[in-house]
Amino acid sequence: MHQPALRQLASRLRRLPPSCGPVRLIGVDGHAGSGKSTLAGRLAEALGGAPVLRLDDLASHDELFAWTGRLLTQVVEPFGRGETAHYAPYDWRARRFGPPRPLPAAPVVLVEGVGAGRRALRPFLACLLWMDMPPEEAWARGRSRDGEEQREFWDGWVAAEIRHFADDPSRPHAALLVRQLMQGYEVLPGPVGDLGPHQDVTHRDGPPAMW
Repeated sequence: MHQPALRQLASRLRRLPPSCGPVRLIGVDGHAGSGKSTLAGRLAEALGGAPVLRLDDLASHDELFAWTGRLLTQVVEPFGRGETAHYAPYDWRARRFGPPRPLPAAPVVLVEGVGAGRRALRPFLACLLWMDMPPEEAWARGRSRDGEEQREFWDGWVAAEIRHFADDPSRPHAALLVRQLMQGYEVLPGPVGDLGPHQDVTHRDGPPAMW
């Protein structure tokens, strides 16, 4: 059973005009550890199985944020032609890029990861969602999730993320803010807040006491 907020959000996204060839490209951005992957997965289900591109597959140890060229050439350009994209996912254990993986030019495709709303990608997005959680809380969740063996990686990641968002912030350009509740999600208008003529995007999951 899909959560009401995500069902409503999915319905809104389907009605947006295509932004990249025939594709409505939806960015899901936020701080590392904020729950973007889980949100993207659940939203993809609410969209009837929409493809999800995870930016972790385009980044690498040496290029945590220098993946723009790969995204544009491997994904955006084929979508612009109405073609299936093929991208080479990075293997974080083997430290190398693997064989190409297809990504269909579906009506809605989600791009999930830190920096999904960067300025180089925004012209091709139909909508940018920001997973709204304070950075310190998100990073603490991520560190707890990944354990002690990833502590050194997280130390480097946090510094890189701070530099990235200082130079290329995403939140000010988000159409919608998504906040995780005890049960489900709350969806609020973002700083841009432009999803068409209906501005009734504020909805929440959970019992009435949570409104």
